[in-house]
Amino acid sequence: MMGLFATEIFMSTQLTAPFKKQLQEQRTSLLAQITSLRGGTIGRAEASADHFGGQPEDPRAQMDTERELEFALDARESAELDAIDAALKRIEAGTYGVCTDCGVDIPAARLHAAPETARCIDCQDKFEHPHGRASGA
Repeated sequence: MMGLFATEIFMSTQLTAPFKKQLQEQRTSLLAQITSLRGGTIGRAEASADHFGGQPEDPRAQMDTERELEFALDARESAELDAIDAALKRIEAGTYGVCTDCGVDIPAARLHAAPETARCIDCQDKFEHPHGRASGA
């Protein structure tokens, strides 16, 4: 029995290794993108203030819209980084590839397309649309 368990762990590690590498590459790329867009180590709010502070010729509404877009991008980048980090933790815990909501195996094709995913398609749909979809949509 002990040999079987060791084989299962080895196979699990062997199967998750490509996903771990892909996630680590995504994380590195995202951090480089964040650093580049923020202008180094400053936060997006500071970068936005520097970017928009000295341009009085821009209409106020345009400046507000661009600021809102930068803050939305910052939130999206932070959420993406959190999802990548959570997926790497699931790999280390041995729970990667299992839906965090219902416990079913997530299809390999879904993991290849989005290695940071934590849910199967059904649970992700329920998460995104908690009240269901309208009929005919």
